[in-house]
Amino acid sequence: MSDPSTMASIPSAAASADGRPTEGAALANQIAEAVNRRPRRKDLKPLGHILPFIIAHKTNAFAALFFLLLSTASTLGLTVALRSVVDHGFVTGSSQALNRYFLIMVAVALALAAASALRYFFVTKLGEMVVADLRKAVYAHTLTLDQSYFLNTRIGEVLSRLTTDITIVETMVGSAASIALRNLLSLIGGLGLLFVVSPKLTGLIVLLVPVILVPLFLFGRRVRVLSVSAQDRFADAVGFAGESLDALDTVQAFGREKSAAKRFAEAVDMAFRASLTRIEARAIMTAMVIGLVFGGVAFVLWLGAHAVLSGTMSGGALVQFLFLSVMAAGSVGALGEVWGDVQKASGAMERITELLNAQPVIAAPARPRPLPSPSKGEIAFDDVVFAYPGRPDMPALRGLDLRVRSGETVALVGPSGAGKSTVLRLLLRFYDPQSGSIRLDGVDLREADPQQVRARMALVAQDAPLFSGSALDNIRYGREEASVDAIMAASRAAEADGFITALPQGYDTPVGERAKTLSGGQKQRLAIARALVRNAPVLLLDEATSALDAENERLVQQALHDAMTGRTTLVIAHRLATVQRADRIVVMDAGRVVEQGTHSDLVAQGGLYAKLAKLQFGAEAG
Repeated sequence: MSDPSTMASIPSAAASADGRPTEGAALANQIAEAVNRRPRRKDLKPLGHILPFIIAHKTNAFAALFFLLLSTASTLGLTVALRSVVDHGFVTGSSQALNRYFLIMVAVALALAAASALRYFFVTKLGEMVVADLRKAVYAHTLTLDQSYFLNTRIGEVLSRLTTDITIVETMVGSAASIALRNLLSLIGGLGLLFVVSPKLTGLIVLLVPVILVPLFLFGRRVRVLSVSAQDRFADAVGFAGESLDALDTVQAFGREKSAAKRFAEAVDMAFRASLTRIEARAIMTAMVIGLVFGGVAFVLWLGAHAVLSGTMSGGALVQFLFLSVMAAGSVGALGEVWGDVQKASGAMERITELLNAQPVIAAPARPRPLPSPSKGEIAFDDVVFAYPGRPDMPALRGLDLRVRSGETVALVGPSGAGKSTVLRLLLRFYDPQSGSIRLDGVDLREADPQQVRARMALVAQDAPLFSGSALDNIRYGREEASVDAIMAASRAAEADGFITALPQGYDTPVGERAKTLSGGQKQRLAIARALVRNAPVLLLDEATSALDAENERLVQQALHDAMTGRTTLVIAHRLATVQRADRIVVMDAGRVVEQGTHSDLVAQGGLYAKLAKLQFGAEAG
């Protein structure tokens, strides 16, 4: 078991490791639910952070804006054409005039259709490109953040910003923004034409709007509250169902199927009752909408009809007025619907921006000092003091001094929490010590580029994570340019070639998400092969054989012994039998080196190592 530094490792993003085929659908449902529950932000300033991504595609942005304006103008022009058909076609009784104005109206409709199609194409294309760039930027930046960031931020929170928040922004950029702009322009243009057609009737509509909208907004707020309540009850039911199904073996083992079904049924009934209350409120609100809106429209239409009869208004003008009124009312309703999406997008963009603005503590200096080439692999820890972020009163290392010569194999042993894995993490420069220095080939790691430092090291961790893809892909992860021959050689050295070639497609066989189709020992050997193909001058082994059985451990230990030749190697192992062949054994306790020497020397000293050896070898002998 590693020391407390393991808490810095990044956990898997998947919610379940059982490989059920419904994981993708479950994730999609979780994202959709999270989108609906995201809080809204009245301040829209965070949306300004999207502008650089839009400007990067300015040609598509200008095209989208142009066709947006053209489609709005065509919509307004269609009402003018309709008025001309009524006033100059029907009223005059001329078939020729009627045909001419109908053709004009058809031409305007065709222009509207073409402009709307092109507007949709360019707006949607722009939204997809902006969101794609945003996703790539957020993910690429997240990969640069150091371990200390993830000590204070949950992986689930980061994934939420990569999925839920960007989905909200995608909705806003790809549709809501276009709908909002289109309806805003239609509302402004429609109101302007309404005043031109009939200032009196338009003024009356403006006065009626607050009378209609105020009760609707008040009642709509109650419907939203009830909707949230129904969602909460349903989420409780789904959460309980997921928890029970994830632990189905436990439910069945304790014979709790009926009680689990009963509890789920009660949760579903509560969700139903909450939904029924929401449905009743929504039905009442629908009746109010229809009554108030159509009552107002009927009243204005009655006034307009009398104006036509009195000769103060033409029939075409009344038809145009009605169409413009419907268009303006529709625009107001659409704006009300998308306003919530825009507010959600503002809140989502604020969270995304926070992630993009996060800066790694561990970074290359402005002028990094180059590491000598070729590398010797010499390592030096000088009076290193280090405590993990958030635990300054519990140092993992307390004045550590350690020297590792070029090509030397040094084993780090000691009780859990002694600081062994912390040594490797500092050497990989996942963190910087609070005091003291760590040098690689004479260069202080803080003066070097972290990527150059890590390029000279190969790590096999206790729980080395693997990735989806083939066995070949996982080994090549250690060195992207590695040839197939080099990969197979590393695989043979790690005693992995036998089980890989036995797979259905050999090295090209997909191993599943996190290589879950492989056994623990197979995963570990694949991880060792990945480290060996890296051909790095420094090899770091943190319980590298912990998942192997006795026979495979013996084979891999021999392979690792051969791989260590000519390399500087640091080995962490709790089973002392695996480190007896090391050039030197360093015993750590409470963040310090307390003993060092060969196995026989340390046993003869009768110190901490001798006690550990007596406990292990004595138990094995018994």
